[in-house]
Parts: sequence; C-alpha cells; structure tokens
Amino acid sequence: MASRVIPVDPFDLVIFGATGDLARRKILPALFRRFVAGQIEGDVRLIGAARSDMDAKAYREMVREAITEFGGDEARRKKDLSAFLALLDYVTINARGTTGWADLAGKMRDDRIRAFYFSVAPSLFGDLAKRLHKHGMADDDSRIVVEKPFGRDLGTARDLNRVLARHFDEGQIYRIDHYLGKETVQNLMAIRFGNVLFEPLWNSQYVDHIQITVAESVGVGGRGDYYDKSGAMRDMVQNHMMQLLCLIAMEPPAKFEPDAVRDEKLKVIRALDPVLPDNVVRGQYESEGKQPGYRTQVGDDESTTESFVALKAHISNWRWAGTPFYLRTGKRLRDRASEIAVVFKDAPHSIFGEEAGRHCNILTIKLQPNEGIELGVTIKEPGPGGMRLIDVPLDMTFAEALGPEEADFPDAYERLIMDVIRGNQTLFMRGDEVEAAWAWTDPIITDWEEHARAPLPYSSGSSGPDDALMLMHRDGRRWREIRP
Repeated sequence: MASRVIPVDPFDLVIFGATGDLARRKILPALFRRFVAGQIEGDVRLIGAARSDMDAKAYREMVREAITEFGGDEARRKKDLSAFLALLDYVTINARGTTGWADLAGKMRDDRIRAFYFSVAPSLFGDLAKRLHKHGMADDDSRIVVEKPFGRDLGTARDLNRVLARHFDEGQIYRIDHYLGKETVQNLMAIRFGNVLFEPLWNSQYVDHIQITVAESVGVGGRGDYYDKSGAMRDMVQNHMMQLLCLIAMEPPAKFEPDAVRDEKLKVIRALDPVLPDNVVRGQYESEGKQPGYRTQVGDDESTTESFVALKAHISNWRWAGTPFYLRTGKRLRDRASEIAVVFKDAPHSIFGEEAGRHCNILTIKLQPNEGIELGVTIKEPGPGGMRLIDVPLDMTFAEALGPEEADFPDAYERLIMDVIRGNQTLFMRGDEVEAAWAWTDPIITDWEEHARAPLPYSSGSSGPDDALMLMHRDGRRWREIRP
C-alpha cells in the first residue's frame, strides 16, 4: 500500500533564478511531482523571478516545456499540468537594482508561509536578502534556500554566513545539499539507530574500514567553466561526501530533531585529523577514443584542476580511533555508482583451516543508480568436497523488496523543498557545520597550491590514477570495484 501523502500548509514560494538550468531541470519538476502526488494543493503561489523580460504567460509556457522534458511520466497528465501552471506567476527583477521589487512585494500575501529559493550565484545572496527586508517581504516565518557552492574556502563561507545573518536568523536559512534528500542516505540513520543488530558493532572494535565512493561516468560537460574553478574537492568532497561521512560516523542524537542531528554531525567534522599529503590523491581524466579529455572540455590546456580525489581520513574519537575512512570521487570513471561500504573485521579465529580462505562481512548502502542495502555474509559453498566458504549478498534493493510503487521515491529536491515549507531543517547544513567542513578541506587545497601538486592523469573509463589504488594496497586493502 502506498504511503499517505499529507498536504503542506498554504505557502508562497519565490524562485530567484527561475529561468535558469537548476530551476528548469530540478526545482520546477520537483514541485510539479509533489503537486501530482497531492502534497501541494489549495492556496499556493509559485512565483518565478529572474532578469529575463517576460510576462506570466510566457513563463508558464517555458515551465510547460521544462516539465514536459524533465518531469517524468507525470508530465503526460495534461490536466494536472494545466492546473499546476495556474499556480505560477512571474516578475522580471534585478537582484542588484530596483526593477521588479515593488511588483514582487505586491504579490506577497499575509498569513502565508513565505519561502525564497536563491537559485542564483552566491555573489547575489546578500543582495537578495537585503532587498527582501528592505521591501518588507521577510518576516519571522519567512525562510530562504541557498544552493552550493556555499563559499569556496573558509573565509568566503564565513563572509556569506555573516551577510545572511544580518537579515535572517540561522533557523530561517536552509543550505541545501541534494544528497541528503536521497532515500538511502536518510536510511543510514534508520539502519544504525533503528536496528539493535548493527549499533553494537558500529565501532573500531568490529569495523576494519569504511569506503565511500561517488563515481560518475560522465565528464564535466557543459559545467566546464564552473567546474574548472572548483574541482572535485570543492564540488564533491567538502559537501556531499562530508555529509555522508558524518551520517555514517556520528553518535546517536538524543532525539531525531534538526539541531540534535546537526550537533552530532559537527562533532564528527571537528574530530577529523588533518589529512597528510601522502594520504590524498588527485587526478584529471585524459581523452580516450572519441571521449575528449578534461582540459579539452574546459578549454584550458594548462588546467591543473582535479576531476578525481581519493583520500584516507581518520576520526580521533572513542568510537572510531584506528578505523580508516577511504573517500573516492571522480568524473569519467568506469561507471556511475555511489555507495558506502562498511567492511567488518574478519572473525578472530577461523575453525575451517587456511583452504577455506578468509572472509568478512560487508554492509553496502547503495545510493545510485539503484538505491538499496546489501549485507554480505559467509556461507558454505553448496555441494560435496569439504568445507569451502563463499560470500553471498543478502540484497534489499528497494525496487525489488518493496515493489515498484513503494520504491518510487520522491526525487531529493521534492523531499527537501517540502521540508523547507514544513520548517524542518534536519536535512540541511547549519552555518557552523559548513565552516568546520571548510576548515578541514582548506589545508589540503592549500598544500596543492603551495607545492604545485599537479593532478595525476588517468584514462577515461578507468577507476582513477594508479596512486589511488596504492592508497589502499599499502594498507593491505582494496577498493571495491566500481560497478552499477
């Protein structure tokens, strides 16, 4: 039976940057799918705001085309689409000027939740926040959503936090990381804190190491200009992978409440040891066949920006002392696959002899493309011929275990936007959390720059540079194969 969808309270949502790629591909289709599901109903207004000079009719037509292209099967429901488009309005606005602000203020209604989605460059965050207050659109129940990159180092992140804090309280600021909206990522907490089976084993006494992999088969594509100024460390490790690390390593919060969860995540980041230069590898993909290399795609033959990072991290606290965490992410790798693998230690003593081999249990949380959970267990290989042990998976791929209807999860943006309207900040980053993550990542980037550590080349369609393999091999361990 499908879970019951509870409609949210009436709200006004203003999307700044409403004609941009993120709005067209993610935000608007996510809102439409929640509308089809019955979660958005009644007195709701969705107002696009951007520099493009158009009226509401033209904007609705643009949104119709975007949802037809990116909205999934729901986009075929013409009646639903027409009803959704009727919720839309549009204002031509200048973020740093005066154009459109009085018009936008006139569209705001009292006694409604007001949310403002900043789908724009971070350099505009302060201007938007300032003008929302100047024109009387921000009240105690207003909230703003800001996209990454939230700064490019600790200094700029602090500056952004200070700018936003002049106009909004921390409880009104939603720093969105779409990875935290994935169903399996949230299931990390359910697996850990809802099952007595795992929690007693979730420590350095029983866990040998943990691997976190976020692999992409595509290159930088049309994001070359942005990506070449960021690289894999800023684009993936500092935010997405840091959040995965926190969720897998944090202590149980006293309650499942926003600040309780985020307090425990912050403790993990602050307990991370500095990463030594020998424990980090950066790479850059080269051309392979008809596939252009990184430098060709970004239009810079001298670029030293990394498209791959692998590193070994240690958490100096009571639970994880001595257990290494291996993080790996990159573009143009062998396949698209993201997972967290908790590798448990071998049994302390094998009664089966050397010929049976050594075996260990591995709990794998698969994030994409097929979300699910897999537990590797050791059994006897069927048949005569002695005691031969093999590893087999207990697989709970959600689509198979729950059925296609129950496993048709909302997109991450659907869940996160609805959490904004509800006022639930559990899956959003707090300001001190962002700053702590930058404080850990900055020294790694500074070391690269000061010592001119160029990224190592790797072939498109591979698993990354050979040095990344050695990062594990020298510890007597191996990366898990990158496969969907």
